[in-house]
Amino acid sequence: MRVKFGLNLLTETTTWRRSVRLETLIRLRWFAVIGQTAAILSVFWGLDSSLPIEWCLIAVGASAWLNVSLRLRYPANHRLDAPEAGASLAWDILQLAFLLFLTGGLENPFAFLLLAPVLISATSLPPRMTLIIGFLAIVCASFVALVHLPLPWEWRDDLRLPTLYLVGVWAALVLCISFIGIYAWQVAEESRQFTEALAATERVLAREQHLSQLDGLAAAAAHELGTPLATIALVTKELARVLPKDGPVGEDMALLGDQVKRCRDILAKLKSLSGGDAPFDTMPLAQLVEEVVQPHRFFDVRIDVDLPANREGEPALQRNPAVLYGLGNIVENAVDFARSAVKLTARWDERDVTVTVADDGPGFPSDIIDRIGEPYLTQRSKERGRRAKKDPLRDQPGEEPSGMGLGVFIAKTLLQRSGARITFRNRPAPETGAVVEVVWPRAAFTERPADRLGATLPAGAPAGQA
Repeated sequence: MRVKFGLNLLTETTTWRRSVRLETLIRLRWFAVIGQTAAILSVFWGLDSSLPIEWCLIAVGASAWLNVSLRLRYPANHRLDAPEAGASLAWDILQLAFLLFLTGGLENPFAFLLLAPVLISATSLPPRMTLIIGFLAIVCASFVALVHLPLPWEWRDDLRLPTLYLVGVWAALVLCISFIGIYAWQVAEESRQFTEALAATERVLAREQHLSQLDGLAAAAAHELGTPLATIALVTKELARVLPKDGPVGEDMALLGDQVKRCRDILAKLKSLSGGDAPFDTMPLAQLVEEVVQPHRFFDVRIDVDLPANREGEPALQRNPAVLYGLGNIVENAVDFARSAVKLTARWDERDVTVTVADDGPGFPSDIIDRIGEPYLTQRSKERGRRAKKDPLRDQPGEEPSGMGLGVFIAKTLLQRSGARITFRNRPAPETGAVVEVVWPRAAFTERPADRLGATLPAGAPAGQA
């Protein structure tokens, strides 16, 4: 229940479209207009070169006109979707290619500015649009390499660079467009995924914090309602003494007395929810372990809990939703992949508190064991996993569950923020199965979660806000 509830929150952070703010592209294009104008005028007047300056200034003026038109048409905070942003970047490539055609083609050292629109697309737009932008840049580079006006040289009007050199420049430009585009997209994609997953973690933690406070709120409400209910009970008792016990009035007074008693029982149950004087109850490690494993005992997997026989010095945890959610997710994964049994071992000493979860399943794949805990890393398939439940992160109903790798990331992040160190490994051969070891310093384990939560949630986000 806890895990499914958290996953529903993740859909809110994963259903978004990549877009580019119009103001960003307009500012970059103004920089290009200023730089192109300065370069053209410097070469024409400073170096006294015979450039086709009229056509060059027309090309630069067209970009300036486009900027002014976009500014008048759209508000400053308008965001362009992928096709609109792609069309804007395509214009920049075509305009720069026309300038290169007028000024020597690939002989012009500014030809490498064709990389700029590809880089912007790789960091801001989907891969398909980046491929289109990159392909357009390569086509334009190939065209100006073959067809262009000669670049005027100061000492020779008919200087021609060797063909082999120009081919090398073209190959270098194509390789740079391909490599830098892929590299920038990969870095930006990893950053986007981490940001999404971290936002999902914060949402889950805030909602779990809110839920953990409901029992305390219920107890407080029951306490406040106790006084008026006691008054009602007293008045009912006094009226029952003076009114006749027979007839409709007597029956109504008896019914009223029964309902008052029922209300008292309900309030007593509400008061018992908190189990203490504060919303964050103190729970021994054994109680924590039992609360974590209890929801998973209904599957055909045996869960063994190993606790020390001597409970002297057993650490007590202030009820922490981050710890409950994180350990619960690890236990759920162990149950999913176990063949027959999961063993949860809890140990403590003066320095550390250790909880180890081990299963007898296939274990962690060797190719991802060093990367476990990264967002969107998953090896779950329809053949693996015990629960035949639909993943809330899937787009279409009826598809096989596959997972998006956020569960372990969220569990690891929440546990680390509670002060824990987490280790993932496999059982030594010939045994099979995965082992997850969570170790807290004893001081961090007993720390109040409200103190740590204030340092982990974003500024301005209340702990109980969903």
